[in-house]
Amino acid sequence: MTVQEIASLIKENTGAQVRLDEPMSNHTSFHIGGPADLLVIPGNMEDVRSVLRIAQEHAIPLTVLGNGSNVLVRDKGIRGIVLKLGNALKYWKQEGNIFTFGSGISLAQCCRIIGEAGFTGMEFAVGIPGSLGGAVFMNAGAYDGEMKNAVMSVLVLTSDGELKTLAKDDLQFSYRHSALQGSDAIVLEVKLQVSAGDKTAIQAKMADFNQRRISKQPLELPSAGSTFKRPEGHFVGAMVEQSGLKGFRIGGAEVSKKHAGFIVNVDRATAADVLQLMAYIQDRIMKDYSVQLVPEVLVLGEE
Repeated sequence: MTVQEIASLIKENTGAQVRLDEPMSNHTSFHIGGPADLLVIPGNMEDVRSVLRIAQEHAIPLTVLGNGSNVLVRDKGIRGIVLKLGNALKYWKQEGNIFTFGSGISLAQCCRIIGEAGFTGMEFAVGIPGSLGGAVFMNAGAYDGEMKNAVMSVLVLTSDGELKTLAKDDLQFSYRHSALQGSDAIVLEVKLQVSAGDKTAIQAKMADFNQRRISKQPLELPSAGSTFKRPEGHFVGAMVEQSGLKGFRIGGAEVSKKHAGFIVNVDRATAADVLQLMAYIQDRIMKDYSVQLVPEVLVLGEE
């Protein structure tokens, strides 16, 4: 089937938004990326299940995206269907100290909801961009906190189209990693277990973390957050700065002058610019420190 025929099929069987040849630069925090053959924004879980079924029946590649905050899409774009959950699945409910969220809700909103209810345990994540589902997928963390500390379970849609609940132990959390990264499962819902706390203290802590981010990170420029994972015993930003690479630029991509752990899009950077700069930094840090930097940014799309 042609892309147009697949688009028509999705429109006929779901209430999802469907866009042809959609620039992924419009859907990533980096503001970089070539076109997706089909961008699909589901309205609910059934839309997600229907899109998965159509993709499988017609052997169409399927890429799942949250809010696009931790990804770099290559310049040739993404073939097949991109299913963007960040604009859907934003519901939530509370039962005591257990909060259930749709995976498309922003992590910041999730933290505010929990904090305003007087519960502690998610303050660390208030300034982390992206969706809750994406944060669980990569075990996002900051300020000595990680998603694994609050996650109770997740509801996923398996590649067979079945709904399955995965307990915390099933997710095998480690630093910036979960078992979800090695599977085709789509995160639909997340249960978080938190503790009762002092609402004023919680709000103050979140405000402090937000202020620290604003003062230290280049939030005023497009980026995908921290470019590399933190190697044990080292700080990426400090190594890159000490190697004289702060402000170093290839094309429109630059090592942030504010925080050398970030690559920022300063002038219509391409994915090729960013990838060349990442490779240059990795080579330099290996030469200067004998440390292998591992990307934290997920690279998607056609080379």
